[in-house]
Amino acid sequence: MLNNNKLILNSILAFSILSLTLAYFVQYILGHKPCNLCLIERIPYLASIILISLIFIINKFERVISGIVLIFFIFGAVVSFYHMGIEQDYFSESLVCDLGEFNKNFNKEDLLKQLEKNSAVSCKDVTFRFLGLSLATLNTLISIFLSAIMFRVIKNYGKN
Repeated sequence: MLNNNKLILNSILAFSILSLTLAYFVQYILGHKPCNLCLIERIPYLASIILISLIFIINKFERVISGIVLIFFIFGAVVSFYHMGIEQDYFSESLVCDLGEFNKNFNKEDLLKQLEKNSAVSCKDVTFRFLGLSLATLNTLISIFLSAIMFRVIKNYGKN
């Protein structure tokens, strides 16, 4: 079982590195600017890279660290589902999606300058699709799948 867990964890580590690489490729090479929720959705992948590497380095607390990775992927699934709901008009945008720091005391000229300067992307806007699906939709499915895999990894540690 432990060898199976190591293989699974190595696969998740490689997939997380690939996912972040692709996200940065879409952002910097293809020029699709991410919204604030898109940036937050990268956190579980970064955390899994760090934590799974830690499992292999210290070779202790595998079950506990795997549990933390599971929590990060559940968090990712929830945030991605919320983002997907915003894209589909099921939810309204929250303060996380706020496009800028607008002060109510702006005059017309200040407001126009702020709007010109503000290049944030709305969480509603889907600027990139893969296989016809938004990245938030894909990330929801992937995060649920990775959560299930991490749950199985944790369960496998309990069998030993």
